[in-house]
Amino acid sequence: MFFMKPSTDCSREEVAGAVQDTHAVIIDCRTPGETADGTVTGAIQMDWLAGAWTEKAIAGLDPSKSYYLYCRSGNRSGQAAKLLRDKGFDSVFNAGAYGSLEGI
Repeated sequence: MFFMKPSTDCSREEVAGAVQDTHAVIIDCRTPGETADGTVTGAIQMDWLAGAWTEKAIAGLDPSKSYYLYCRSGNRSGQAAKLLRDKGFDSVFNAGAYGSLEGI
């Protein structure tokens, strides 16, 4: 049995650019314990495991913006990205693991 590494939809440089883009939203899908070690500048926390991704929470997101999501490994952010796409959001990117984004 083997495990596939979650794929990413964007580069570290694109996430760094999104930090300065008022039309972009960066979402950290990790738990509060995981975010205690740091987050990407300006990221909002929406803990995938705690059920933060409710219909009400998604309805509060602006579908005209671009969304960059990340977590510990890229798995939860990949699931969250798929959910947003399924809800009609067009510009959604799985940025993968926080470890590859640390320092932004």
